[in-house]
Amino acid sequence: MAFQGPFFKPSLPFTGPIYGGLRDGLMVIVTGSVLHNCTRFQVDFQCGSTQVPRPDIAFHFNPRFDDGDCVVWNSFERGSWQHEERQYTMPFHKGRPFEIRFLVQSSSFMVAVNGKHYLEFKHRVPISRVDTIGVSGDLEVASISFQGPTAPDIWTARSAAMTNAAFGPGLFYNQSAAFPPGPYFQPQTYSVPYQASLFGGLFPSKSITVSGAVPPSAVRFHINLKVGRDIAFHLNPRFNEKAIVRNSQFNGHWGPEERHLPGGMPLHLGQTFTIWILCELQCFRVAVNGQHQFDYNHRAPNLQQIGQLEIEGDILLSGVQA
Repeated sequence: MAFQGPFFKPSLPFTGPIYGGLRDGLMVIVTGSVLHNCTRFQVDFQCGSTQVPRPDIAFHFNPRFDDGDCVVWNSFERGSWQHEERQYTMPFHKGRPFEIRFLVQSSSFMVAVNGKHYLEFKHRVPISRVDTIGVSGDLEVASISFQGPTAPDIWTARSAAMTNAAFGPGLFYNQSAAFPPGPYFQPQTYSVPYQASLFGGLFPSKSITVSGAVPPSAVRFHINLKVGRDIAFHLNPRFNEKAIVRNSQFNGHWGPEERHLPGGMPLHLGQTFTIWILCELQCFRVAVNGQHQFDYNHRAPNLQQIGQLEIEGDILLSGVQA
């Protein structure tokens, strides 16, 4: 599957293409917050994006606060809803952030909410027909992102890393369930400071996505991309200075700071955010909530030696993709 970048802060209702369609092993991650006045919302995996006639929906995922606090799932084919399934264990909370992971398998969709397996939905419509994702309802969506199938050796490496104390307990959940062990994280329970290995280092087109919320009393936090003890890229939002400081540190010495933000400080106290760091040949490109903010020219001579991600400070960490 060709690389597909995330959709950041989409306006709802939203429909967007799934380039190359669905395939076994693809994971779609939706992060955001449930509005305080939410009655219901839905995520649809659609066969087309037309409004009229309404396209078939291979998988309709529909939490409802106005119908007994339940989650309904179904398919829509040839103009009619099919057999409805529902569960009265509501994993979402009004006014709270969430993460939903949809793992596409050959026979079913597997769904995890906030790091816990929630349901399995057997395919009724061939996944080869699905080319669009739709999201609507009483939500604020931070990002819709995509992870392709992971090579077995990488899955093994990530599973082994689970025992590393730097990840903290419970990073991977319920490996006895029907999910593969590798890519399922527990949002909202990421401990900070957070550290993770970047297997294979960085290279052009590699991206890192960090999602979370800024506490109302936050002063600063930072994201470091490290080469051993050196810091190839230090991204340091400072709310008391209304700045995002960028720098590098080699042999214990900081270089010249960069602070310029053409549009002003894009992060705000008490609000959710998604930071996307894209590695390119000459620089890191950084977007916040879908808006490009700045470029940072590489100061480390070898990108593939950047092997560690570190996040510390005043942050509620809900998602990391690297």
